Amino acid sequence: MYILKKTPRAHGPNEPFKHENHPRPVTRRQLLGAGFLSGGAMVMAPAWLGALLRSGGADAAALTSLQQLQTECALQPPPNGGGALGTTGPVPFITIDLAGGANLMGSEAIAGMAGSPTNFISTAGFAKLGVPGSMVPTSTAFIDMSLGLPFHADSAILRGMKLKASATALAKVNGVVIPAISQNDTNSNPLNAMYLVAKAVNQLAAPGQLAPAFGQYATLVGTNATTSGGNSAAPAAYVDSTLQPTRIASSADNTALVGSSGGAGAATQLQVDVQQAQASISAGTKAQNATAPKLDMTTFAGSVVDPATKPLIATTSDGTGVTATAQAADLALKEQLRCAYVKTAFTSAVSKGPDSVNPDKDMLIVGGANSIFTATDYTNGDLKKTAAIMKLVINGYAGAGTIVLGGFDYHSGNRADGETKNQAAGVIIGAIIAYADAAATPVMINIISDGSLTSTGNADTSTAGRGKLGWQGDSQQVAASIILVYSPKGRPAATINQIGSLNADGTVQASSSPGANAPNLVTQIVALNWMALNGINSAFQTAFPMQGLCAATAQAALTAFTKIT
Repeated sequence: MYILKKTPRAHGPNEPFKHENHPRPVTRRQLLGAGFLSGGAMVMAPAWLGALLRSGGADAAALTSLQQLQTECALQPPPNGGGALGTTGPVPFITIDLAGGANLMGSEAIAGMAGSPTNFISTAGFAKLGVPGSMVPTSTAFIDMSLGLPFHADSAILRGMKLKASATALAKVNGVVIPAISQNDTNSNPLNAMYLVAKAVNQLAAPGQLAPAFGQYATLVGTNATTSGGNSAAPAAYVDSTLQPTRIASSADNTALVGSSGGAGAATQLQVDVQQAQASISAGTKAQNATAPKLDMTTFAGSVVDPATKPLIATTSDGTGVTATAQAADLALKEQLRCAYVKTAFTSAVSKGPDSVNPDKDMLIVGGANSIFTATDYTNGDLKKTAAIMKLVINGYAGAGTIVLGGFDYHSGNRADGETKNQAAGVIIGAIIAYADAAATPVMINIISDGSLTSTGNADTSTAGRGKLGWQGDSQQVAASIILVYSPKGRPAATINQIGSLNADGTVQASSSPGANAPNLVTQIVALNWMALNGINSAFQTAFPMQGLCAATAQAALTAFTKIT
């Protein structure tokens, strides 16, 4: 006797998943992936300094008094003075980190064999990726080219994007899919590229000049109290220890970056005096006498020491038992504190006030007749944290960042849950593109997830299931990352829309690219393409001497984009 099994029930948008084949979630990562927690927002900056140095909004007197220290501390305004980045500075970079292992190709972006999305995999391969035989995208009827990168015509992510970004804005987007194996349900995948992007900014500097500022108030922003700012890790070799997480959970935390002592951000004379005094008495490497160890402190803006290129390796003793290494480290710490006061005064003096960073006050985001978010939208926590972070990054107040979305471990047997979660992610991606379009600012968006999943082979005929195949279990063999690039000047040119390949059965061809079986090299591919958008990809070897993408000729095959001009 044949028994027809009932399709597992769909979950609510914010309802967590309780999988029989998973252990009880106990860690923050497990709770986040299953949807028991949502990702909070944060800004990456030295936390111990953040508590001490909340900017009170010093007036121009502090900036004038400390002018001579700007070069020492590598401080300078970003292009256009911040808050109006335009297309003159480093391209803003945002990572969307889908915790739990989301489906990103086949049913979403289309990936194929031999490096081309349209070199289609088998029907059985598409079934593994959740696409029923009646919806296989081997004809134009099931392929959508709205983003330059081919997407399935019924992609949930694309559907969500179209709810927030206009067809005109999407016509200025291009993308690339990167099939790449990553481990399921873990935060150990080094997929977050933000530190590499921040380091690559150095290559934008003219000879003998400082690199342009990458963010007026913070170099990096993110959404979890982790080293990477996200769920997935950052490659350990490129983590900058001077950039530490400071949590941002709401627009109120945005405004705290510039202080709250009045709409214009002006400080009292007492605050100015304190900042001046603290900078004067906080002696560092450049304030020591000629016999003290010296370090080159002129790295990228917002950083004091770059341990990847300026290691403290001196070991000679000064005669008192204190090695030069220890003394230099002590002086570096003092210099960091000294420059933090300088940066606080500098930031306060050029600040346009708390309202300038507050998404709640930005009529392009919410509160206007044609705002991206409605009042109802703005009751959603994920959308509010997205607004806070995209406000900072797109406006140039921060350089790069990560938004973590939880609950993407959605293999509950049906398809409705996955469709609901992916569409919600698409809404957030679309909102970022819509805001970049309104601000006339380019942006690179990197979508990542820890592993992926395969289908049950059974169609979910519910309204939300849309007749697609239900999700059954985790599978790292069908994982991928996606890059989307928006330019206000029109769709960015892309020589390729896929880096790496699939096998006919829908699994990643593990030798098809350097990153296909090495998540840490996926971040290098992402950074290489970010550098290409800025016209500096030829300096990749200089920026990353220990890189794993081989020679320039090999890198060319991994470079999809050209400079945005």
